Amino acid sequence: MRVALGGTFDPVHDGHRALFERAFELGDVTVGLTSDELAPMLRDDDRYVRPFAEREADLETELARYADEYDREFEVRRLDEPTGIATEPGFDALVVSPETETGGKRINEIRRDDGLAPLDIEVVDHVYADDGEIISSTRIVRGEIDEYGDLTPDSTGRDAPADG
Repeated sequence: MRVALGGTFDPVHDGHRALFERAFELGDVTVGLTSDELAPMLRDDDRYVRPFAEREADLETELARYADEYDREFEVRRLDEPTGIATEPGFDALVVSPETETGGKRINEIRRDDGLAPLDIEVVDHVYADDGEIISSTRIVRGEIDEYGDLTPDSTGRDAPADG
């Protein structure tokens, strides 16, 4: 089975890892990584997004772990359009998060219009931080949590412990 998923992945966190794990459980994986031009257009905020090459290197390191564990192939491709690679022939499934499920349905509409079979859409639930809120790249960049959902010392309203 050929599986697609896409995103900005800046930085990679446990929510992304849940998506990756499900994708590799299903088959060989192609990840669409938003281009430097597309990434800010898909954001609700105006936070800084690292350059494509940096995000790609981190993403490939992360994906290689899952590829080894599941004995699967993967590739990373640049996304220049929001519907990305999943509208192309050859994919069987699309892995999405709850907030991108609507985009997955839109991709299937495009596929039907183009005479392609719809993709199986696999919705992977959110992963939650220690405070019960969703882990997100924005929260990590703001310093509220780390990539695993652990609260950072600054986010608790307490000072970090002093050394010594």
